Amino acid sequence: MRLPQETIRRKRDGATLEPAEIADFIAGLTDGRVGEGQAAAFAMAVFFQGMSIAERVALTQAMTRSGSVLAWNLSGPVLDKHSTGGIGDAVSLVLAPMVAACGGYVPMISGRGLGHTGGTLDKLASIPGYDATPDLDRFRRVVSEVGCAIIGQTADLAPADRRLYAIRDVTGTVESVDLITASILAKKLAAGLDGLVMDVKVGSGAFMAGIDAARALADSIVAVANGAGLRTVALITDMDAPLASAAGNGLEVAYAVDYLAGRREPRFHAVTLALAAEMLVAGGLAPDLDAAATMLEASLASGRAAETFSRMLAALGGPADLMEHPTRHLPAAPVIREVRAEGKVARVATRAIGLAVIGLGGGRTRPEDGIDGRVGFSELARPGDASGLLGIVHAADAAAADRAEAALRAAYSLGEAAAEGPAVIERIAPKP
Repeated sequence: MRLPQETIRRKRDGATLEPAEIADFIAGLTDGRVGEGQAAAFAMAVFFQGMSIAERVALTQAMTRSGSVLAWNLSGPVLDKHSTGGIGDAVSLVLAPMVAACGGYVPMISGRGLGHTGGTLDKLASIPGYDATPDLDRFRRVVSEVGCAIIGQTADLAPADRRLYAIRDVTGTVESVDLITASILAKKLAAGLDGLVMDVKVGSGAFMAGIDAARALADSIVAVANGAGLRTVALITDMDAPLASAAGNGLEVAYAVDYLAGRREPRFHAVTLALAAEMLVAGGLAPDLDAAATMLEASLASGRAAETFSRMLAALGGPADLMEHPTRHLPAAPVIREVRAEGKVARVATRAIGLAVIGLGGGRTRPEDGIDGRVGFSELARPGDASGLLGIVHAADAAAADRAEAALRAAYSLGEAAAEGPAVIERIAPKP
């Protein structure tokens, strides 16, 4: 094995790493020969020096090979979607059962919160009894019988990525195109997919604040994934305001329940439908995006998507009646407070809302930190909203509510709002 400090030094100095060097470093990260400090140094070196496409492919493949790679024998295509993360991004919770209700199989391997953004895995942890880290046999069985399962990385799937992911979260190395690409695709390649749709967020609440950076990440993911044999397209979507009107783990689960029950906000619905439609087309379940959207709307209207969601929860140990009785099962915060201000919302500092959720206890500042699933915000206002309600704080105590209220007020600018742009900004397909 090459010395990890030499690999770190070479990348720090701008060298192009050979695939064998990268493979050795990731093998050491997996078996414990590479320490947390060395992994953090490697991540920082990559953050500043970058990687070529060939290096990204090698890093992705090394992390994929660090654990099991699934193979499926199902009656339909195996499909997935991944988001770079944002505020109020509860799309995965509803998209997986929608696609499953239309004939796809969705083995979705999700992550914890990263930086200022919430993670699907943390949202699921707020559901009593839900086993987000089942063994592979149970994972396979649930996907086969229900059509979808949303879980976290198990010890078997891309374990090197799981370790590096936790270190990046607390070392200021989240916003790296190279590391994001490898992290996402290692999990997806390990899941044995037939097709992937990538949701790259752009705006004040995204890791990629500008469109050029978002395009660079979308291009990277599409190029590396398709180069590895996984059919992938990417959509660039807006994150200049929270996508859902809820931010916080249990609150976003409650929002997903409301969505599946028929209470839908336009922009959240538009993004969900666009991503899910791409999945159906990628899997050959619909001839085009319009036909796919029609199928997805029917899965919602008929209740099949909601039923699939309930079956997934029950199969993984959660309450089968969450759809019918969400307040019976989801944790409620002790302090709930409206935050009001007169005037029209002009802009939202969306990242600040995500940081405020962390401040409430709904996110981490260290890898070992616990999460309070009760806290966050609901009824968040969007640009152009003049109702007077900026949002509702859900906090563990009055002091935390005071801090969150101040943060929420500071995140909103009042005045004349420019018209919002499209929720789905751009589509990135493989280059011929």
